[in-house]
Amino acid sequence: MADYHLLAIWRIEAPLEQVYLVIQNTLCWPEWWPGVQKVEQVQAGDADGIDNIRRYYWKGTLPYRMVFEVRATRIENLEVIEGTAEGDLEGIGRWRFARQGALSIVQYEWHVRSTRWWMNLIAPFARALFIRNHTRIMAQGAEGLARRLGVRLVSQESVDLMADDVPSRGAI
Repeated sequence: MADYHLLAIWRIEAPLEQVYLVIQNTLCWPEWWPGVQKVEQVQAGDADGIDNIRRYYWKGTLPYRMVFEVRATRIENLEVIEGTAEGDLEGIGRWRFARQGALSIVQYEWHVRSTRWWMNLIAPFARALFIRNHTRIMAQGAEGLARRLGVRLVSQESVDLMADDVPSRGAI
């Protein structure tokens, strides 16, 4: 299986509470995030959202769609949302939230492996293409979030944490 460890960082001029609520409400992502085709509730979690399972249908610029389910495993209000993915991708996704003056800083870490045979077969040659597709999807998410909130996106960046030239990064 092909492993990916990616990090997206969004800096947005908006109150952290608003940013957190929009990201937490994944059922509405297709309304503002172009890469998200559909989100379905599979299983309701507890009162805090733990063990909530949702199925996500993603489509980037490449001619394939990814479908996977995410089970919420950790939720700390205004700090962290974490879940485990199963389906076309398996692994862990983690949203981290912080404030920096008037900015909200959002980090999304995606540590997954592909389960699709054809992706794994061509991964040695197409890895950079798959990562660029992910980078574009995350950039669209940052732009869509800013539009949804009617605020300014200050910056967004994506990092391949498995690349040899990655500078060390501190947690937010």
